[in-house]
Amino acid sequence: MVLGTILAGIAAVLGVFVVAYATTEVPEPDDFALAQSTTVYYADGETPMGSFSQVDRQTVPMNTLPEYVGHAVISSEDRNFYENNGVDPKGLTRALWNNVRGLPTQGGSTLTQQYVERYYMGTTTSYLGKFKETILALKIDQSQSKDAILENYLNTIYFGRGAYGIEKAAQAYFGKPAAELTLSESALLAGIIPAPSAWDPAVSPDRAEQRWNRVLDLMVRDGWISQADRDGAQYPQTVPPKTENTYGGPKGYLLKMVRDELVKKAKMTEDEIDTRGLKIVTTIDQRNQDAAVQAVDNLPDDRPENNRVSLVSIDPSSGGIVALYGGADFVAQPLNLATQARAQAGSTFKPFTLVAALEQGKSLYDTYPAPAKLSIGNWDVRNFDGKNHGQVNLVEATAGSINTVYAKLNEDVGPKNTIDAAIRAGLPQDTPGLANEVGNVLGSASPRAIDMATVFATYAAQGVRHDPFIVAEARDSSGNVVYTGEGQGRREFDSQVMADATYAMQAVINDGGAPAAAIGRPAAGKTGTSTALKSANFGGYVPQLATFVNMFQTGDDGSEQSLTGFGGVRSEWMSGSRFPAQIWHDYMSVATQGLPVENFPQPSAKPRPKYTPPPEPTAEPTTEEPTEEPTTEEPTEEPTTEAPSEEPSPKPTKTGKPSPSPTQTEPPADQGGGQGGGGTDSGGGSGTGGGGQGAQPQGGVNLLPQN
Repeated sequence: MVLGTILAGIAAVLGVFVVAYATTEVPEPDDFALAQSTTVYYADGETPMGSFSQVDRQTVPMNTLPEYVGHAVISSEDRNFYENNGVDPKGLTRALWNNVRGLPTQGGSTLTQQYVERYYMGTTTSYLGKFKETILALKIDQSQSKDAILENYLNTIYFGRGAYGIEKAAQAYFGKPAAELTLSESALLAGIIPAPSAWDPAVSPDRAEQRWNRVLDLMVRDGWISQADRDGAQYPQTVPPKTENTYGGPKGYLLKMVRDELVKKAKMTEDEIDTRGLKIVTTIDQRNQDAAVQAVDNLPDDRPENNRVSLVSIDPSSGGIVALYGGADFVAQPLNLATQARAQAGSTFKPFTLVAALEQGKSLYDTYPAPAKLSIGNWDVRNFDGKNHGQVNLVEATAGSINTVYAKLNEDVGPKNTIDAAIRAGLPQDTPGLANEVGNVLGSASPRAIDMATVFATYAAQGVRHDPFIVAEARDSSGNVVYTGEGQGRREFDSQVMADATYAMQAVINDGGAPAAAIGRPAAGKTGTSTALKSANFGGYVPQLATFVNMFQTGDDGSEQSLTGFGGVRSEWMSGSRFPAQIWHDYMSVATQGLPVENFPQPSAKPRPKYTPPPEPTAEPTTEEPTEEPTTEEPTEEPTTEAPSEEPSPKPTKTGKPSPSPTQTEPPADQGGGQGGGGTDSGGGSGTGGGGQGAQPQGGVNLLPQN
């Protein structure tokens, strides 16, 4: 009876096993096993910028690895791998006996069983789960080659330091790809597999070395290497574990922009970005990006902590963002100053009115009176120097950024047409402060830096507008292109209109208020300084590259403040022709290296006039309010934003070299608000333009994220 009972029990178990084997289907791989980290590259497609991952994994084919990588793992984890059927009866018996005695639930120890657990089932500790794991191991051993099983195992096993798979492990421990691993390095990685976090050489160097010796000895015993190989092996040095935050530093803003573009335009989910093993090539040129960061770092050391700077540089032929500075550290300040913060545009708005005038048939050589002060309705606007410039044409008015001329020009062409030109060039329709009032020509609106960079890129492309993008292409783990960022350009302006506008903006650098921006090749640009010095900007371009720089200052509560002088530059001289133009120059001097020197298209025929700055003041510059009628609604005890036409002598910069000394600057009063536009500051006259900030609906520096 006892024998019969035993035999019946064995038959029942075998019957259950046979039925289970026959009915068990090999499932789809577990999502976790297939997850691969996504790598983001600079524009060259080879230099990594960063990565996204839920699981830091990158699969590699077995035939790209040295043979001793797999041999080391086999010797350490499953010496009978090539002989067994996917399970180890002794190991199963031992695991069952441990479980019966109340020890932790265990499974078999073969590579195939570990592979099944990681690749198909996920971690399981139940008896039913272990039973299914055993059945699957047997079936997979019959249906897949040993090399295929070993390859999948090597690409899914956890090696510590957040690294899944041999490729990421090689990078995490030795700073190299798995294809370059040495015998000693392979033995170390194989040895720590059972407890990678505890046996990491950085955590337990003695235990790690003990495991390394064990693996090499087993490899000799199993015939994978010779004794001479063993004797010649030296314990390898590992690199320190990385603690760098993926989003740390200026590049964090770029990586966040990459994610946002894939979610918004490619309609990818966050999980897809983190697990599909994408190869994302951005439009960011590493040299240009480094130059952008360096250009900001070149600012004098006494720059106030609450002084903010952003830079956006765009390829006008495509809209690709080749460099972007959104802040010093994304982790410390997640707000991207280039794409989320807003600041008044100041006189960078004047080219919109110029373009609108040219479209209506006006000529660059039409002349306008340039009185010291002009009243249009209830708005009084005055020139920054308080002087009458006589009769000037539109090139001269642009070079000198003469407020009264542009105010009258905007009245003639219609402020609505100025807004239309701004929107077609690249400003969103909902830009705060974009009011249909004659004062809009002085830049009371508050765009983002990326919007204004798009505008100047449209100028550089001679009227063809491209939407900005940062992802050149994204490929899946199989190499298929799943997204490209570049869209079709669309012509918004006649090319001759753009040629004429560009000609006038060349005079800003060549003859006008921004000689600091000269880079030794044809370039055009425009300064812009807002009312009460709440922001200072410079946008400019060569035919192949457009860049916009802005600077502003915030209080502890995020509210806008007037710019504080630094680097030997007094507060009243903190205009767009100063540090923004200097940053633009420092960046573009590097970014244009290697680019052919190209001329802009010819403007409408007529000899080019040269702007003559106003005479140098006889008295020492003062910040006191003029005795005549006040030009702003600011309290009289606050310093005026007016400044003389000639800037003070250059002061030493951070590098010890004199800062550029323009012969004609654009002091703050040449910008400003005008009528409307939010806030209470006025620019140039007694209007109510200017800008607010934060939660204010219009104008100013908005440090709240913009949707």
